[in-house]
Amino acid sequence: MSVGLWAPKADRVRLRRLDESGSNVVEDVELAAGAGGWWGADVALADGERYGFVLGDGDDLRPDPRSRRQPAGVHEASAWFDPTAFSWTDAAWTGRQLAGGLIYELHLGTFTPEGTLDAAIGRFDHLVDLGVTHVELLPVNEFNGVWNWGYDGVLWYTVHEAYGGPAAYQRFVDAAHAAGLAIVQDVVYNHLGPSGNYLPEFGPYLREGSRNTWGDSINLDEDAVRSYIVENALMWMRDYHVDGLRLDAVHALLDERPVHVLQEIAERTDALSAHRGIPLTTIAESDMNDPKLILPREAGGYGLTAQWSDDWHHTAHVALTGETIGYYEDFAAIEAFEKVSEGGFFHDGTYSSFRGSAHGHPIPAQVPNWRLVTFAQDHDQIGNRAAGDRISQSLPFDRLAAAAVLTLTAPGTPMLFMGEEWGAKTPWQFFTSHPEPELGEATAKGRVAEFEKMGWDESVVPDPQDPATFQRSKLDWAEPAADGHAELLALYRELAKLRRERPELTDPSRHGLSARALEAAGGRVYELHRGDLVVLVNLSDAEAAVPVASGAGVLLATVDGTVLEDGLLTVPAGGAAIAAPAL
Repeated sequence: MSVGLWAPKADRVRLRRLDESGSNVVEDVELAAGAGGWWGADVALADGERYGFVLGDGDDLRPDPRSRRQPAGVHEASAWFDPTAFSWTDAAWTGRQLAGGLIYELHLGTFTPEGTLDAAIGRFDHLVDLGVTHVELLPVNEFNGVWNWGYDGVLWYTVHEAYGGPAAYQRFVDAAHAAGLAIVQDVVYNHLGPSGNYLPEFGPYLREGSRNTWGDSINLDEDAVRSYIVENALMWMRDYHVDGLRLDAVHALLDERPVHVLQEIAERTDALSAHRGIPLTTIAESDMNDPKLILPREAGGYGLTAQWSDDWHHTAHVALTGETIGYYEDFAAIEAFEKVSEGGFFHDGTYSSFRGSAHGHPIPAQVPNWRLVTFAQDHDQIGNRAAGDRISQSLPFDRLAAAAVLTLTAPGTPMLFMGEEWGAKTPWQFFTSHPEPELGEATAKGRVAEFEKMGWDESVVPDPQDPATFQRSKLDWAEPAADGHAELLALYRELAKLRRERPELTDPSRHGLSARALEAAGGRVYELHRGDLVVLVNLSDAEAAVPVASGAGVLLATVDGTVLEDGLLTVPAGGAAIAAPAL
């Protein structure tokens, strides 16, 4: 077989083959220089064989930039992995379209006590019973250390060895499809981690003099770098049978070409979807509030499937918690709920006090509601708090029930963060395991300094390098059966069932959709109308009522005392209810 490597910075390249331990050299094979900085040689590597590249006349081994497996970590030899060797059993899998779906975001290292792909398979029954359709995994590619959120990856083609490696990933996806679950993989193409990033030694992967929040920008002016990204995206959906990608922080992708790299990914994904005969999903995380991401290419957009809606999260968070500091400030406006429910974005060209400028663009009315992913909690909005505290650690049951109703009746595609469905009391904190002491110390100090600027007490900020920070963030699977938790879990299951049964809750159009928030004693009352179906969330201290259509009945109520009489749905303080005529 032919081995190829893009290394325009090198004047000589050798492929080094190693023994099973990865420490002894078996053979060096000279690669021949080709056009455009590419090098190649005919080399037959066996499955599992250790190898790497030596650049120039030195003797330092570097991992393969397209390595599929790193048994000893990011600084050591790669191991050849043949993705075609796996015997898939999902030939009958027809996929899951995002419309009408329910996403469940999870981090493999903290989802189960074991923190592995194989252990996560054992929790699929829980997700199926909950009504989940799409499981979204935080990044799984290789980073330096054992545990990490995954956004410090340096070898994008790998699967982290501590999770089980690429073979376990294939087992995981195959088992998910057998359970009826689609897999969406979170991928990071906007930066590389601080440790083990050898790509700049091979070629200009990074843009000189350009940085974003997390590090040097990726050099999208280079054809080979763009190909490195696009081919990686296709790899997950082709070789690992995943059903879609969540594209991290796409606003940090600096691309001035006529065809943006996001459009190229969308086009290639759509082509692969047509070939495979199943829906494949691309979801962008973006803070730009720009509908161009999800507009069809025929309308001048990139044609991605969906994007996250931070505006919906911020509106829900303020409503539920009353917090209005930082970027939450604008979302205390009473019209925020109406705007995000009816139009998708709150900032659609309006002034953002957090940014100090006008922000965003309106979403055309023809864009389906489900193209926005909406959530009351996610890994960022929990983990980037000083103590990594969930709303379930501070809010009473009635508020958590209200959060469930708001989330699963929102016009968008709802997403839950692992444990949210039972009101997990475990935090989800920022944790790292950098082996380099100086990097670990710098990370910890930077974390404290960040929150000092925001007025937080530094004593509540956990040390990300402390193993206890990681252990505290693991879910407690004894909780779902405990008092209070079991009742909330039952509510989420009932709401997910309602979404499947009531077409109003998955209607993609804005026709018949309206929302309003009302000031009341001690709080606000939120109404959402989806055709004749009415959602009333009463976060005030007084009783609240709303007219409903003739012949309506109460489909769900979170507190006792909810009544429907004379065409009026009445909900006690702190309660939430859904009413609609029979189908």
